[in-house]
Formats: sequence, C-alpha cells, structure tokens
Amino acid sequence: MVVSTLLVFAIAGVLPTSKAVEFGEQIQPILARSCFPCHGPDDESREAGLRLDSREAAVEAGAIDVETLSDSALLERIYSDDPELLMPPPESGRKLDDSQKQLLTQWLESGARYELHWSFVAPKKADLPSATLQTETREDWSESPIDRFLLAKMLTATIQPVPKADRYTLVRRLYLDLLGLVPTPAETDAFVNDRSPDAYERLVDRLLASPQYGQHWARSWLDLARYSDTNGYEKDRPRSIWPYRDWVVKAINQDMPYDQFSIEQLAGDMLPDATHEQRIATGFHRNTMLNEEGGIDPLEYRFYAMVDRVATTGTAWMGLTIGCAQCHTHKYDPISHTDYYRMMALLDNADEPDLVLNDLPSEKRSELVRKIERLQSRNIEVLLANEKALLKWSEEQRKYAATWTVATPLNFRTNLPKLTRLGDNSLFASGDFTKRDEYFVTLSADVHKPISAIKLEALPDERLPASGPGRTYYEGRKGQFFLSELEIETEDGKPLGLKSASFSNSKKPNELTQTVIDGDGSSGWSNGGDAGKRHVLVATFAEPVAVEKLKIRLLFERHFVASLGRFRFSVTTDDGDIRALPITSEAEALLTKSSEAWDEMAKRKLAAEYLRTSPLMAKERKPIEKLQNELSSRPHTLVMQERPHDNLRKTHRHHRGEWLSPREEVTGNVLSIFPELSADERNRLGFARWLVSDKNPLFARVCVNRAWRHFMGDGLVRSDGDFGTQSSPPTHPELLDWLACEFIEQGTSMKLLHRQIVMSAAYRQRSEATPKMRNQDPNNEYFARGPRHRVRGETIRDVMLSAGEVMSSRMGGPSVKPPQPSSVTEIAYGNTKWDSAKGEDRYRRSIYTYSKRTAPFAAFTTFDGPTGETCIAKRNRSNTPLQALTLLNDEMYVELAQHIGRSVFAKQKQTRAQIEGVFRRLLTRPPRAEELEQLERYYAEQLDRLQKNELSATEIAGKEDADDNLAALVMVARVVMNLDETITKH
Repeated sequence: MVVSTLLVFAIAGVLPTSKAVEFGEQIQPILARSCFPCHGPDDESREAGLRLDSREAAVEAGAIDVETLSDSALLERIYSDDPELLMPPPESGRKLDDSQKQLLTQWLESGARYELHWSFVAPKKADLPSATLQTETREDWSESPIDRFLLAKMLTATIQPVPKADRYTLVRRLYLDLLGLVPTPAETDAFVNDRSPDAYERLVDRLLASPQYGQHWARSWLDLARYSDTNGYEKDRPRSIWPYRDWVVKAINQDMPYDQFSIEQLAGDMLPDATHEQRIATGFHRNTMLNEEGGIDPLEYRFYAMVDRVATTGTAWMGLTIGCAQCHTHKYDPISHTDYYRMMALLDNADEPDLVLNDLPSEKRSELVRKIERLQSRNIEVLLANEKALLKWSEEQRKYAATWTVATPLNFRTNLPKLTRLGDNSLFASGDFTKRDEYFVTLSADVHKPISAIKLEALPDERLPASGPGRTYYEGRKGQFFLSELEIETEDGKPLGLKSASFSNSKKPNELTQTVIDGDGSSGWSNGGDAGKRHVLVATFAEPVAVEKLKIRLLFERHFVASLGRFRFSVTTDDGDIRALPITSEAEALLTKSSEAWDEMAKRKLAAEYLRTSPLMAKERKPIEKLQNELSSRPHTLVMQERPHDNLRKTHRHHRGEWLSPREEVTGNVLSIFPELSADERNRLGFARWLVSDKNPLFARVCVNRAWRHFMGDGLVRSDGDFGTQSSPPTHPELLDWLACEFIEQGTSMKLLHRQIVMSAAYRQRSEATPKMRNQDPNNEYFARGPRHRVRGETIRDVMLSAGEVMSSRMGGPSVKPPQPSSVTEIAYGNTKWDSAKGEDRYRRSIYTYSKRTAPFAAFTTFDGPTGETCIAKRNRSNTPLQALTLLNDEMYVELAQHIGRSVFAKQKQTRAQIEGVFRRLLTRPPRAEELEQLERYYAEQLDRLQKNELSATEIAGKEDADDNLAALVMVARVVMNLDETITKH
C-alpha cells in the first residue's frame, strides 16, 4: 500500500528527489509537534512502546527501515487511508499536510539521519558574509557585522532594508531602549545639531554610562527573578528584599560580567570569602512565593518553592521549559523526570536566612551608643543616690531567685531539625522545621543534691529570624517560638512530675501557670512579638529529684513553624518558691547573696536591671528604648546560605511531581544530555559555574536573544522562554551563534552587547514599512525595518515623570507607593490600605514602586506588567481600551499632566511655544504644522469652556486660583500623553 501511494505522489510530481533535508530545521519540528506527544521521551505517556525521538528506538521498533523504504511502518502510517491506522490519529487534531509527508519521505530516503537539536550543540562563530554585499538603493549599507548577516538573508528573499531613521527618531529610540526615558528638548537638539561623524556613537556611550541605564535594564531582569515586595498566596504579607533589587541595578550599572552576575545570584554565598554584596545577590532565588496560611505543611511549600526555582533557572539561563518535567519526562525535549530532580538536588541544599544590613554609618552608630549610655548612666546614678526603691525591688525579686548550674547536653535528637551544642552548653537548631517539632535532650545535672527546679533559657542569635529565639520565619512573627509541652523523665524513662511553671515575659510578673505541663498542645509558652531577646521558663518539680541525668522532651506544636532556635538548660537545688525572673543570670546570682555583700559594681548591675525591667521605670525607659530601636532597626534582606556538609538535605524523585510521593533518592547533576558534573562540582556553586560555561550551549544564546528582542522588537528566536524542540527555529541561526560567541569573547559584557546592537544599521532603520514589505515580511522576520511597539508600563510612567520634571533622582532604598485607587488593594486579603507616598517618594522611578503580588500596581498591570508570581521571559503586548482610559483618567496620570503643564507654563510665555513644549517633552520631535494647528484649536476650545466656567481651572490644574491658560495647557498635556506615539517606540 505504501508503494502504490508513493507512486501516486510521484506521478503527481509531489515526491521529491533524494536530496538531503535538514533534520533539525525541517524534520524535528514535524516529529516534535505531531509525533512526540505519543511517541516521545516520556515513558508514561508513550503509546505502543514506540519512540520516535531516538533513531535506535525507532529502527528497533520497525518504524524506520533504512534498508527498504517500503517496509517503514512510519510511512505506512502517515499515508494510510484507514482511520484506524493513520498517524497521527484523526482525533488528535494533529494532521500532516502533503509537504510535511513529502519531507518525511525524503528524509527516510536519505537514510533517516538524526541530529541533536541545534540549541543543544555549542554555538560556532560563522564567517561573516561577504562585505561586498550591496543594496539597490545605496552602497555599503552595513554598519557592523550584524548587518552583513541580516543583509545576506534579505537579498536571498529580494527584500531591501528601509532607509535610516531621522535623528529625532534615533535619539528618542536610544533613550527609550537604554534608559527607559525620552530625551529633554535640549538633549534632543544637542544631538540633532551635532553633525560630527561620531555624534551617534558618543551619545550611545554617554547613555550606557548613565546610572539610569541600570535602573531601566534591571526591570527586565526582575521579571525573570519574579521580584515582588510581598510573599504571595492568600495573606501576601510584606517582605524585605529591596536590597536585592538595588544589587541588580548596581551590578548592571557597573557592567558586571554576565557570568559573574549569574554566579553571584545563584551561589554568591558559596564563593570564597563571600562579601556582603555577594550574599545579597542570592536573593534571586528567595523571590519565590511563601505561603503563610495556617493549614499548610511548611515542608510541602518548601518543595513547591524548589519547583519554582528549578523552572526559573531553566528559563533564565537555558531557555528551556524544564518545569514540564516535574511530573513526567518531558514530552518533547530530552529532559527526563529524573533529570529534573537531579537539577533540583543541585539547588536543594540551601537554608533561607535573613541577612541583616548594617546601613548606619559608624559615626551615627557610635553617637547613638553614647546617648544610650549617657541616659542609662544618669538614671542609674539617680537610683543609687536613693537606694530605697532599688532595695525594695531587689527584695521582691529575691523571693524567687535561685542559684543555677548550667546543665550539659549529653545527647540530643529531634524529629527533623538538627541540634548542635555550642560552647556555652546551649543548643542551636538548624535545618528543616515542621508545624510539630519534638526535641529530645539528655542532660547531665552535675549537682550533688536533689534538683528542685529546671530553667529553660530561650536565647537570641543573629543566625535566627529577627535574631530569634524562635525559628518562625513568617513576616510579623519572625523570631517567635511556641513551646506546647515540657516533659521530663529519669534516665530510665520514669516520668518526673512538675508542679508548676513561670515565664519571665508573663504579663503578670511571677505568675504561675500549667500551660506547658497540662498535656494540651494548644496551650503553652511563647515570646509573642518580643523577638531578639532572652526569655526564661522555670519549672519546679513536685518533689526534689535526686538524679544525675534528666531526659527532656520539648514539643512545639502550632499552625506554623514555632520551634526554638537556641536554648539552654540549668538546674537548681535551692529550696523555696523559685520562679522565672526577667533579669540576667548574673543579676539573679547577685540576688541570692546578702545586700551587704554587694559592692559598687554589683549595685550598678542591679540598678541597670531595675531600670530595664521595672514597670515603675517605664517613663525613664522610653527615651532609651527609642534610641535602642533606632540602633537595632536595621533593614534585612532574604538570602540563601548553603548547608554544612554534616547536614546535607536529601532530594528524591517525586512520582508524578507529587509532594507526598517521594521515590528514590537522587544525586545532583545537570541534564543527562550534557556531560556530567564531577563529584566536587555537584552543588549550587558548581551548577552556577556550569550554567555560564562553554559546557552549557544555551546560556549565551538565551542572553543575546533577550537583548535582541528588547532592541529589535522580537528575538532571533521568537519563543524566548523555549529553545527546545517546540521552539520556533532562529530566523538567523548564524547571526545568533555569532553574537553568542562574540558575547563570550568580550567577557560577557552586557554593555558591549547592547552597544554592538544599537550601533548596527538594522537598529537605526525607520520603522515604517511599505505595503509591499508588509506583504513580503509581515512579522519583520528579516529585520529589514526598525522596531515599533508599545513600551512597558513602567517606562510610560517614567516618561511622564521626567516630562513633568518631577522624577526623583534618588536611587535605591525601600519600595514606595505612588498614587493609585484604593480599591486596587482593598479587594486583596486583609483589605490592605494603599497609603500613597508624599513628597519625593511620590515621584520615585517606577522600578522602586511597591509590588504586591495579589494586587499589583494597577497602572503597570494594565500595560501587561507582571505580578511577580512566576518567572516571565517575555511580557505580552496588548492593546486595550482600558489603557487609554488609564492614561486619560488615572489619578496618577492626571497629576503628572498637571506637572507637565505647570513646568512648561512657567518656562514659556507664548501659547504656541507652550503647546510645542508639551509636545516635544513627550514626543521628542517638533510637531508638524497640522498637528500644532489641531492642538492650538483644542487649546482654544478648552480655554473658552474655562472662561465660561464650564470647567474648573482649579480642579484641572490641581492648583488653587489656577490660571485658565494653565488649565487649558494641562488639558493639552493630557491629550498628548494619550497619543499612541507617546507610548510607542518607533
């Protein structure tokens, strides 16, 4: 049947000759789209046990018979008239057309040769096409090697490049692309009137050196990094990660090589002698969402965070849809289910601490310390001069004081976290935590009398969230703990009864409680919101116990992680009513001695504790606490920290991607299609270095393609986030690889790459196209004309800010909240208020706008801005009525129109000059005569309405007793702001 069918095609002139076809360019896309869904790499979804992504498997199954064409089952199936045999099956909706069948036949006739997909082969630097290529309209069109590649392909399709854009267009295009702004009229005129041969080149270099370059280009990277100022999910509480954003801006401005830029973000903490800045850089993978809902399992959502990190890494540095292999082997690309979890294992061994930033200058810090010491000393002197109050307080505390002996932890274990004994016999908890953690500690009491009470100190530590003492990492609860139950046994397992307990942080001083010994996990002891301080629990035995060792069980049970991070036990053999005191151990030891034995130093120490803890000293403490808060309120950021080798996390393959279905343990490594990492490279740092090495054939291609898309409107590979077999093939493969190789040779400098692109003749072309060109090349795949597309929402706002001369030049710092309707955040969980910033913060550049995942800034979302929930390789570009309504009516844009009108009105006295000033600030070029005439007519109409009191000048201009002429100019500004050309790069 196959032979007769082929004869029919041959008679019809359809059957090709045996001319070889390109597997990667022609055959693999057909197989990937039509065959791999059922006969691809994925074992679980494979039909009839047939693999067509592997030549060996296809030949073994009889689908391909390279010796006898007529016996190839592949041909029989694709040409079959029987719906039961036809492939692809009719019900799949994947139908091969005649040309595709023809190509498959030709490929089989030529030997059915398979090749590795082009993106998995290292790029090679092709020779430049002939320099003598010319166009019909002008000689020597090319300005750079880029143009020679483009022109060679244009001429094969008889397409001619369009002429160079005018200087007004070029200066605006450059400013938008490199700075995300438009030039001022003065900057524009300086370039337009500069006729020196290197005027354009000097302008490019000046813009690349501007600090605004980093602000603009950082936004593109933050899309990939899924940056946001909140945690996401239901509660979507705030997080502090803006120092990471500032690091990105700074690194881009410094032209940090892309390989270093990448390594520091993925594994900066693992670099030798890692700096503070390199640790901040690891915030890249702390941008994952964090679920703080009460019912979740923290380990489950840590797994989902890892899922996000693997997918994001694959998109950002490999341009692959690696996330598809979470649940099964990839249906199209050579990424197995196990490969996915091997890659996860490379990223999986990191803890997620907060990094506290020391942003106070040393002089300021020293000044605060001196002020605190002065106030404390002054109050202590007053207390010492009048010892009556101090002695009374001391006697009250003495009733509950005891002499304590620090117990030595002999052995310790937990359900999951890792306990480490420190030099002061305290225990430090690290690793993973759950909502129900249990600590088991065996203590050596080292006393020779019966023990009457035991003390548990919860100790602060800078390694803990908010310095602890607890392990809670949720915003608003950082540093909290919740001890549900305390149980004590003898060494042989005999329970030791506890009579009562007391807490140093109780709202009622010295109050006794049963909450930690009542057998009820819902009650217990917590430090509440009082993080970063020492807290004490004292439990007394029903009867003194004469033992050498104590076995302790601590239960932490809450709807969130609430375990202790650092703690220490002590015992006492004293008699009496022993309770927890809020004072230091040293001060308590003084209270066990007679006051007659106190020397001057002892009295000062007790006076300091009285000042710190007594309710009677609240007034005196207030100014001290204010200074202490100023001293300690340092910002923090979220970072990664590699675990020590003695506490490595195990990673498993999860069947069908289910958290509850772990299978075999996997060892970290890269995709099996590439050579494996050596044993000492199998960690996050080794992986980071591999990603930006010549062993990864994708990273340079992906990077230069992103840059090309930014400047030229579309990438050389149109599917930015997918360089796999389902991707669109490169429009100019030789140019893509030439740029990738050049990028590596130039030290992966982003600025040099950007300079190279904007210096090309292709970039400098007009964006207009003739009807013939649109018919020949509707999607500008030949890049025979310049780019034209709407700019992103952040750029639109920045253009308006700069046009109104109100944009703040301040860089860095916490995110701010420009004006937006309160209803945007009111619909999110908790009815969050949006308190619009005042003063300079109101006009900060858009990269500093506060980003809330569940209610993103509306003016940006309207123009397809991301939510920060996932990695975005390429933003959509929509065109909707809501965008026009936003520019015309949004409170923020109305206010910016007022600033533009006022600024121009103050500098220009003539109406025509004012209108032209508004136009040029927003559109760069001078208005044409007909445009100016239309705007003047509109101005006159609005002025007439204002003078007739049909409109309010005060409301329009936003200024009391505003001039009618000013208000009319503001109306003109609102019109020009809403023009398509205003928000378009062309």
